[in-house]
Amino acid sequence: MVITDPIADMFMRIRNGGAAGKKVVYLPYSSMKLRIANVLMKEGYLASVTKKVLKVRHTERVIEVGVVYDVPLYAGAKIIPHVRGMERVSRPSRRMYVGAKELRPVNQGHGIMILSTPKGILTGEDARKEHVGGEIIGKVW
Repeated sequence: MVITDPIADMFMRIRNGGAAGKKVVYLPYSSMKLRIANVLMKEGYLASVTKKVLKVRHTERVIEVGVVYDVPLYAGAKIIPHVRGMERVSRPSRRMYVGAKELRPVNQGHGIMILSTPKGILTGEDARKEHVGGEIIGKVW
């Protein structure tokens, strides 16, 4: 199976895993996805991030991601994933770049923007503090 945008596939797997009530989601390994997942874990959107090697039919490197759920308001309530939405902004067909002064809050401050900057993968808030801009990978809320 050929995936033209692996980051969009990663976002989709995390969203769908949360909607299905999964405790963990497996993502095909890449160092970029691992760095993005670590930023999401640091911000509290993921419970855990682990690099693993699965041996099913053949050896495959994967990233095991723990999904975070919000506490239900009352007993018997449906569990709600902490990640309400993820959006891929910069696509392979259209790259989106932003300067440090142009960074704005996501979802009125209730989300984060993930950027690829010269200082690594950062959130919008961290990039603003470091005074760097870069490519907008996506938004999470």
